[in-house]
Order: sequence, then structure tokens, then C-alpha cells
Amino acid sequence: MKKNKLIIKNCPNFYKIIDFEFYEDDYISEKLVKIYKDFIFDINIDDKEDIKMIKQMDFVVNKYIEDYYFRKEMQRHMTNIRVKRTSNILKDIVVAIINCFDSYEAGYTRNIYFARWI
Repeated sequence: MKKNKLIIKNCPNFYKIIDFEFYEDDYISEKLVKIYKDFIFDINIDDKEDIKMIKQMDFVVNKYIEDYYFRKEMQRHMTNIRVKRTSNILKDIVVAIINCFDSYEAGYTRNIYFARWI
């Protein structure tokens, strides 16, 4: 029980992500939330690297919920994820999701639209 409290303490957007309502046919959002839940409760709470990864994953999934453009980019990326045979497939998927976010942040500049005043 203490482990769960420590994990949720490091994931400030946990309840927002878990309560996220997506469309019935939006399988990618459903799988992303499932991956998020499975990953954060599967980590070793004593490992600093794992704590860093759950914080990043929490931020990325929250960004997915809030940012329409990132959601579309992530949905395109999620269909192309390739995972090699390793001992921890879930961790490799999370690393691919975080890398997608990093490439999105590095390569994407927001289009700013100025409203015309009549």
C-alpha cells in the first residue's frame, strides 16, 4: 500500500489520466492509458531511473490528453512502434512513447494564429 502512495505522489496527473474519457472506438487512447497504469504500478520504487521514467510518462500522457496536435502525432507514432525481444517489453514501449514526445517537442513549433479585429 505504501508503494502505491509513493507512486501516486510522483504522478500528479494520475487521477486525471485514469478518469480520461475517450471515444469508444479510440483504441489507441485506451491502450495508452492501460500501458500507463500497468507501467507505473510495475516499477521498482527504489530505483531513481524508474521514478524519473514514471514522472516523464505521467507528463507525456497528460500532454496527450490536453494537446490535440500531440494526440494526433502520438496516434500516428503508436501504430509504428516496433519492439525487439527483451525481458521488459512494457518498458521498451514506454521508452518509445517518451522518445516520440521528445521528437515532437524538438521538431514542432506551434502555429500561432492572430485573430483579425474588424
